[in-house]
Amino acid sequence: MSGSKQRISGHSRKAQYSAFTGYVVIVLAMLLGIVLLVVSLLQPAAFSGLRGLFSDATSPAAQVSAGTRSTGRGFFESVQGYLEAGQQNAELKKQVEIARIRLAEARSIEEENRRLKALLGLQELGVKPVAVARLVGSSSSSTRRFAYLGAGRSDGVRPGMPVRSERGIVGRVLESARHSSRVLLITDSESVLPVRRAGDNTVAFAEGRGDGLINIRLINLGINPLKRGDVFVTSGAGGLYRPGIAVAIVTRLTDDGAVARIISNPAATDFVAVEPVWQPEALRGAETPIEEAIGSNETVSGGSAAEPATPAPAPAEPDDE
Repeated sequence: MSGSKQRISGHSRKAQYSAFTGYVVIVLAMLLGIVLLVVSLLQPAAFSGLRGLFSDATSPAAQVSAGTRSTGRGFFESVQGYLEAGQQNAELKKQVEIARIRLAEARSIEEENRRLKALLGLQELGVKPVAVARLVGSSSSSTRRFAYLGAGRSDGVRPGMPVRSERGIVGRVLESARHSSRVLLITDSESVLPVRRAGDNTVAFAEGRGDGLINIRLINLGINPLKRGDVFVTSGAGGLYRPGIAVAIVTRLTDDGAVARIISNPAATDFVAVEPVWQPEALRGAETPIEEAIGSNETVSGGSAAEPATPAPAPAEPDDE
């Protein structure tokens, strides 16, 4: 009878130790999760290396998935276009006629610009992209608007470089791993892009809304000169994006500007080009602390100005003798 009681008591003590160990593990896991959450909120860049490793690891599978998705989308779009061809035929003919007129006008403007540039002695320079790659994913389930690119540091991609498609600006490189990169889309709420209205010098800022649209904020407030259908392009201010690249089309007017839809939709874009920063000097100037920029004449002038004057020696004290 005493042996049976000892076995029951030992079994109960073992169960208690197991339950206590389980509680300790759960508490430690919760504390670790809280610490990681606090670090991620205070220092978002602390986990950029881990995100890069995870992005590199999942990049091959994401590229295969993107290719399959693109093929499937093209098949369904072909079927839908065949079924709706009869209804769209008249509208397409009208659009083709308008496109021919616009093409003739564009060729006339291009010829005029060529003659003016020849008179001014300007040389037409083409921009060679740093890399051409596929957009392999996006943050559709997040409040932020990011895209993931199948090219990284090994291809020459660096943070700050503009990303564009054949239609217009998509965004800029935010982080670059070895074989993949994270792109901040122009529709993200943290994206601000200097733009101007095509055809005149109405300048503004394009601010992302996080819902696929952007806000056009005019710099000069007063009577709103914008109209529905106005096209905005990059202005070149800030030094990241070269001027003249299509950005958005105005769809609705507001008190201080307008709401516009982007011309280059990342959801319908497969391949994009990463271009070099238009003015690297401007980017370096923006990253230079103001104290360092104005700290000495040599820093401001790049070493070309004269050295700072040497302070005059203090006058000698009179000799007591």
